[in-house]
Amino acid sequence: MIDVRATVRLQFHKGFTFTDAIPLVDYFSRLGISHIYGSPILKARPGSTHGYDVVDPSCINPELGGESELGRLVEELRRHNMGLIVDLVPNHMAVGGQGNPWWLDVLEWGRQSPFAKFFDIHWNSPDPLLKGQCLVPFLGSDYGEALCKGQIELAYNADTGSFYASHFDHLFPICPSTYGEILSASPNSTLRQFGESFAALENSPSAWEEAKTLRREFADQVKRDHLASSIQEELLRFFPNEKQQELDEEQKENLHRLLELQNYRLASWRTAADDINWRRFFDINELAGLRMERHDVFEAVHAKIFDLVAKGWIDGLRIDHVDGLANPRAYCRKLRRRVQRLLPARPESAAISRFPIYVEKILAAGEQLPTTWQVDGTTGYEFMNQVNLLQHHEAGGRQMANYWHQVSGRPADFMEEVLEARRLILATSLAGDFETVAQNLLLIARSDIHTRDITLAAIRRVLTELLVYFPVYRTYASACARTEQDQVFFQRAFEGARSALQESEWPLLERLAQWLGGEALHELPPGPDRSLRARTIARFQQLTSPTAAKAVEDTATYRSAALLSRNDVGFDPEHTGISFKDFHQNCAWRQQYFPRNLLTTATHDHKRGEDTRARLAVLSERPDWFMEKVRQWRMSTRALRTELNDGPAPSPGDEWILLQTLLGSWPLEDSPDLDVYLQRLRGWQEKALREAKLRSTWNAPNGEYEQACQQYLNRIFEDADLADLRNDIARSAMQIAPAGALNGLAQTLLRLTTPGIPDLFQGTEFWDFSLVDPDNRRPVDFAAREQALFDEANPAELITNWRNGCIKQYLISRVLAARQQYPSLFVDGSYQPLELRGEMASHCVAFLRRLKDSHSNSEQICVALAPRLTGTLLRDSTIPHVPPGLWADTAIVLPEDIYASHFFSVITNNQWQAENGLLNLRELLQDFPVNVALVKSGGNLL
Repeated sequence: MIDVRATVRLQFHKGFTFTDAIPLVDYFSRLGISHIYGSPILKARPGSTHGYDVVDPSCINPELGGESELGRLVEELRRHNMGLIVDLVPNHMAVGGQGNPWWLDVLEWGRQSPFAKFFDIHWNSPDPLLKGQCLVPFLGSDYGEALCKGQIELAYNADTGSFYASHFDHLFPICPSTYGEILSASPNSTLRQFGESFAALENSPSAWEEAKTLRREFADQVKRDHLASSIQEELLRFFPNEKQQELDEEQKENLHRLLELQNYRLASWRTAADDINWRRFFDINELAGLRMERHDVFEAVHAKIFDLVAKGWIDGLRIDHVDGLANPRAYCRKLRRRVQRLLPARPESAAISRFPIYVEKILAAGEQLPTTWQVDGTTGYEFMNQVNLLQHHEAGGRQMANYWHQVSGRPADFMEEVLEARRLILATSLAGDFETVAQNLLLIARSDIHTRDITLAAIRRVLTELLVYFPVYRTYASACARTEQDQVFFQRAFEGARSALQESEWPLLERLAQWLGGEALHELPPGPDRSLRARTIARFQQLTSPTAAKAVEDTATYRSAALLSRNDVGFDPEHTGISFKDFHQNCAWRQQYFPRNLLTTATHDHKRGEDTRARLAVLSERPDWFMEKVRQWRMSTRALRTELNDGPAPSPGDEWILLQTLLGSWPLEDSPDLDVYLQRLRGWQEKALREAKLRSTWNAPNGEYEQACQQYLNRIFEDADLADLRNDIARSAMQIAPAGALNGLAQTLLRLTTPGIPDLFQGTEFWDFSLVDPDNRRPVDFAAREQALFDEANPAELITNWRNGCIKQYLISRVLAARQQYPSLFVDGSYQPLELRGEMASHCVAFLRRLKDSHSNSEQICVALAPRLTGTLLRDSTIPHVPPGLWADTAIVLPEDIYASHFFSVITNNQWQAENGLLNLRELLQDFPVNVALVKSGGNLL
């Protein structure tokens, strides 16, 4: 089998299954793709649209077609010499509902369950009501209200001989040792006897095993003696009959007493933020964290995946949210060792020399993926950020920030929004997780006579500031303390916290810096104190990543909107530009350490489609133009705004965000379906307003404000009197659309040619003007894309008809064909920045890839170049192609050893010869907006 050359990301769900993907394999192969890179394939919650809510990792999701259809997909891939990379979710599982057998067993048996240590549950909570219990915050209202209204039902499962409580779709098993509460008062002697037998399990060391046998006997006896009706009579002591509207006092007392005896405490979903005593994925109550650091958990979660690796069905893995794990480095290294042991067992037809492992990891500015993890790289968010920065005018970005501040009243400095959002998140949705770390730190303080006087309140204050100023997702301190890179980032958090704290609390800050990874744990004596320190460091580091995600991605990027093109996953919106030097250094570093890193510009998690961002980046070149448009449009919509008690609706900031969104995503068609577009915008708007958490939130939606904002949006599209406004917005979008499309082609070229493996998100071989999920996961018209690839087209026609998106697909197919013909050049070839000279040198980026063959003493060489900041160059052009004459004397300076080489374009088939070591952009970019050229020697391609 071939190594990974290019991937296509597919989102599997019941509306797009393995069966649906099979007929597309041929198309992907012809496009130049080597591997399908699929979303999670293990059994997820019924109806899941993404697969990250796994309920049973032991089997393939039946909604996707199950193992049989997966096998058919793999067979089709093998026929085309292609492979399969799958997404793996080791950090968490879906809980709640009734689909996760491990979780239900934990609820039933508590710490006696063999799965109790699978989940990150803090059984010894400081809350006296949670001693030895797991908080289950799945009730739709307060516990007392749900209990009295009969919304917590008690029922019997005749097939399993078990009792359970339920609340709508949620099931809560009753522990068998408490069945006596239901059966012991029965007038039926058989039921009473079984009640006593079940009650005896309370003191049995093997109750979990004994209960299985006892329940089978109970179920059989009930069926033989026709006791189902007697059981229903007993249940009436806990639940109202058909004539009752609510529980009477006796029923309420009985049911409450029974529920209090369980290994869980039922509670309203609103209690989770403050009282949760188990780790979640971010703040989602339905996703519980797994203890992947335990060997038994690791093997159980990966068993099916390992089986498929050994069978030769899976050829690579993507690790979701690696920063959620207690020890990402140890996990990745263990996974590598485990997979390597499986490779010799693969069939000969599926033998591979390299099994790629990628981690989903957000890298902050200046942060690098550790080279000791034994992975092939990240999923590519950092590249998406770097190429986006290259397409922004830095000074224009700063001007946009100033204009944003003038209109919205929000800070021009993005980091001000981040700090405010971090405080909000720590005080609300992650308060329970924060409290767990604070309580652990208090225990550490109490264990030493020199620190026993430190108070919990003081710890909370200092810990808050440390987390507020944390500059990265997380650090990776272990038994050997922090790494050098970690120490740099922790020190920045330390200094930020120090600036915000009273001087009297600086000594405590020093203590926390020491306790949270500042000293090597292996130097401490073994025992409970060292174990507590290790747990605290892990939980602290597992807290910093959701704090960053919820505060930055899910709050600040919806509050600050100077340039929406800079607000995306893995971006650093405080920066609005990058130098050629820094961009090239990033590429060179990637080539040296992670030459197979995935390169992406669109994902299932992005906030805006890659071409939406590319179009909006043009605004950094035209800030004054945009500000004037906003002024005009806001004047036109004055009558649409509603005055509410808490201010205008929409607010000036939300109005700015909407208008910029319209500019970035307005459809390219001459007569677009505005009804469909409006429906998409409504979904985006609701999410944007709630994520910002300013006037509305998910937990407490402000219906009045949301309705007024939607009415504003609706009227822009539907009012006949606003036709001039609609037309002006459309015209303005089309004014910047050609430059945006050229940005889109440029970022595509860079994804295909810089060091790394290009990843194509489903459907984005055409223009991608999607919005935030679920809009970016809409069905793809693959038939149109297949037909376009079949149709013959020349560059001139593609440029003329650029709006249909075929020009982008053509570029992808041509460059991927070159990668297929010269795979080593693009993976192992060196990366060399190329100097440009001339008056337009700042408007193009160029580099050289070259690979020397030591055996034949030959070389493979290619030159890639992509225009940037073309908004001013295109002016009023209606096509995404800079007129060749505008490049004037601008030329690429070649290395001396290829001064007089001949070049062949893989895109247009045109040929040139360098003159005096220069390649003129007038010629290179004469027939196509971007270019990749291979060196020829003696009439043959090297």
